[in-house]
Amino acid sequence: MALNAFNSGVSVYALGGLGEVGKNTYCVESDQTLVMIDAGVRFPEEDLPGVDYVIPDYSHLKNNQRKLKALVITHGHEDHIGGVPFLVQHVYIPVIYAPRLAAAFIRHKLQDNRIKEPVKIIEYEENTILNIGEFKISFFSMTHSIPDAFGVCVDTPEGRIATTGDFKIDLTPVGAEINLGKIAKLGTEGVDLLLSDSTNAEIEGYTPSERAVIGAINDIFENAEGRLIISTFSSNISRIQQIIEAAVSFKKKLVIIGRSMENAVSMSRKLGYIRIPDSSIVPSEDVRSLRPEETVIICTGSQGEPMAALSRIAKGEHRQVKIIPGDTVVFSSSPIPGNGLSINRVVNQLTRAGANVLTNSILFNVHSSGHPARQELRIMLKLFRPRYFMPMHGEYRMLKLHAEIAESLGMPKDNAFICRNGDTLVLKRKEVTRGPSVPAEAVYIDGKDINGLSTAVIRDRKILSDDGLVSVSIVIDASQNKLLIPPSITALGFVYKSSNDLLKQAEKKLADRLESIMKNRTSFSELKNTIKDVVGRYFFIKTQRNPMIVPVIMNRSKAN
Repeated sequence: MALNAFNSGVSVYALGGLGEVGKNTYCVESDQTLVMIDAGVRFPEEDLPGVDYVIPDYSHLKNNQRKLKALVITHGHEDHIGGVPFLVQHVYIPVIYAPRLAAAFIRHKLQDNRIKEPVKIIEYEENTILNIGEFKISFFSMTHSIPDAFGVCVDTPEGRIATTGDFKIDLTPVGAEINLGKIAKLGTEGVDLLLSDSTNAEIEGYTPSERAVIGAINDIFENAEGRLIISTFSSNISRIQQIIEAAVSFKKKLVIIGRSMENAVSMSRKLGYIRIPDSSIVPSEDVRSLRPEETVIICTGSQGEPMAALSRIAKGEHRQVKIIPGDTVVFSSSPIPGNGLSINRVVNQLTRAGANVLTNSILFNVHSSGHPARQELRIMLKLFRPRYFMPMHGEYRMLKLHAEIAESLGMPKDNAFICRNGDTLVLKRKEVTRGPSVPAEAVYIDGKDINGLSTAVIRDRKILSDDGLVSVSIVIDASQNKLLIPPSITALGFVYKSSNDLLKQAEKKLADRLESIMKNRTSFSELKNTIKDVVGRYFFIKTQRNPMIVPVIMNRSKAN
């Protein structure tokens, strides 16, 4: 059933990106037209064992396939384009509109994921105007940590919707300027609903300019005596460009490590966003031929990802690069919430191997966020002057703080909506009200299975990682309703002092209970429930742990 079957208007909602940092997926939907804005992934924290990606539930899009006209991409970061390979395997997307660099990244992703069905991708520029169904879509240039970042304006029959995408107000950017004039013009004409980036809503003041990082990078290049190993996001093209410019300026050779980094640099060079002579790049297999003082290695792994290049270097598992005492390792990024422990682990491994490790701090300003601090949020609200406001792209506390900023600038409290994924706002005759929700659960991707894991599987994995597993085996004769062999309990990942005595006591208690209930006719289901109840209760009383109990019942009748 269509979302707006019982009420006219234009609905705005997120399938991802609210209450979290990642998987940004926003939708604008009327009775006839549904347009998506971005299709991102979220990378799992340590509490999601075995999960590679988290994507939105696309079931609402499947149910409204006839209305789905296009996907519009704001920029080429993973939390905005990483879901595209999964999306196109679930739902038919008639066309993807994307900026030039994001379009190149998407094409590579589709090829890398071996998507056989052709996907139509059309590149847009700031002056492009799209007429999609009854929507008119236009763009305005934004400054972010990647070139070709845009905000989106959607003019609908019911009013105007604008979304900033990711941005910061950087007046001395490395790349393109933010088009404050066009933003102000849209605000003067009238914006009914604004969606705006909330990631740095906790930070007062202004986000430092990307140019502020250049001085720190140059200082590090000048003072490092051995090799320089710099880790950053492969999609932070502005930062990579600065590192490359410094390497050329200091007459050093650049070695690129990590598949995603190699792809990002290669595509950015082809499109002219990164310029470096071929003579300054050395293949990773030739890194040992370089003198330490002339070597700069740029790699992935700034978030402590276990399989990324820097983690493998830290553990001594990388084929070409081993840490040499005197190496300087630079983390040119800030930790994504939830990654702190992983990053600290890698930092300790690198330090133990003899490296001098530099992270972003007041002493070493080696990173500048691509997102706006509170003063920039105020400026954006002042320029757009929206009648209604929906903070986006952030955890709940960030969204709430952003809404409070809007209220401090004079917006009525009832006009600022703090939403969750799946909540809808309905724009009708320039007025915004809450509407019915849509399915927007998280889907967990493990390996190449695009269908994802259920929350039950994730819950089981958490139990296994926290409390371990206990297997309970019994042998019965179902025809005689008799226990033939005493229960045998095996514990995996469930450690407790005097555990042998613990297991023996549990086996005895279970045997007594089973013999008691098997005096009367019983079922396999009742036996399984009894095993889980007796063993689970006993272990919790003794250890305050809830291991996963797996009953194994073997039936051996006399006829056999």
